[in-house]
Amino acid sequence: MNKKKIAAGIAAGAVSVAAAGWTLTTVLPGAVSQTEREPRLFGSTYMTRNNPFFDVLHESLEEVVEENGDILITRDPLQNQEKQNEQILEMLDEGIELLFINPVDWEAVQPAVDACRERGVPIINIDTRLKDQDAVVSCIETDNYQAGQVCAEDMMKRLDSARIVILDNPIQTSITDRVQGFLDTIEGREEYEVIFQQAGAGELEVSAEVIAGFLKEDREFDVLFGGNDPSALGGLSSLQQYKKDENVLIYGIDGSPDFKAMLEMGFVTGTSCQSPRSLGRTAGETAYAYLEGEEVAKYISLPSSLISRENLNEYEINGWQ
Repeated sequence: MNKKKIAAGIAAGAVSVAAAGWTLTTVLPGAVSQTEREPRLFGSTYMTRNNPFFDVLHESLEEVVEENGDILITRDPLQNQEKQNEQILEMLDEGIELLFINPVDWEAVQPAVDACRERGVPIINIDTRLKDQDAVVSCIETDNYQAGQVCAEDMMKRLDSARIVILDNPIQTSITDRVQGFLDTIEGREEYEVIFQQAGAGELEVSAEVIAGFLKEDREFDVLFGGNDPSALGGLSSLQQYKKDENVLIYGIDGSPDFKAMLEMGFVTGTSCQSPRSLGRTAGETAYAYLEGEEVAKYISLPSSLISRENLNEYEINGWQ
């Protein structure tokens, strides 16, 4: 792993956060041991646990909570917003004092958000935004727009023209921001044409089905851009199944170990990296700063950069950033 690259990424993130009035390196004041008070109960929910990204994010968040002598419970809604709303109500009934949330659907989660507001339970929003940001103490996410930009910029360096397929997910703002960053970067360049765009739900299996259906149309294309790594890898699996993966550039966003393994073998082109560890720790530290009465940034954005075949040796293939 390239320590200089990691340090640069952290420094860039620190500048972004510091500009908002809060730093990642702040030592939390007033932390007390469990012997001085009863442990507090916090809740967490992510759109799915069928993505290792959220497992790593949760583990990092849980470390912060346990370091402070408190308890973090979690629920898995399995990409079902109605189920997520029900699970949040259950956690409220269990007495959680704060909720960490990554919503399935940024709008349809509103009933659960309203319930938190009614019970006075603060919300820390992670990785993809809620529509009702007035209800949120702080939103912590990767610079998703930038993540889409860097994929498009790399594509244009490799190809003078391209027919592009995009796997998006309109109910998830992190993916829509990535797609928008990609589209804005190629805007006005007629040589780069999006010929197909459809929701892949951010899931490998769903994305594979979408691309399998598209391939039956027998249309030629040069680039597949997935709104996250599972989407891109789902597309890859269908391309390989139909033996149409030759000469197609494949981009994802996450920097997951699975995608980096495919990079190492030459099956994919690039991924804009995220750090679920940094997202989880930043969310936890922001929550404690708020609970200690500090003013925290309403929005914290962590930088993204491209991992490609050319710089893969600077990253840990089998782990997350």
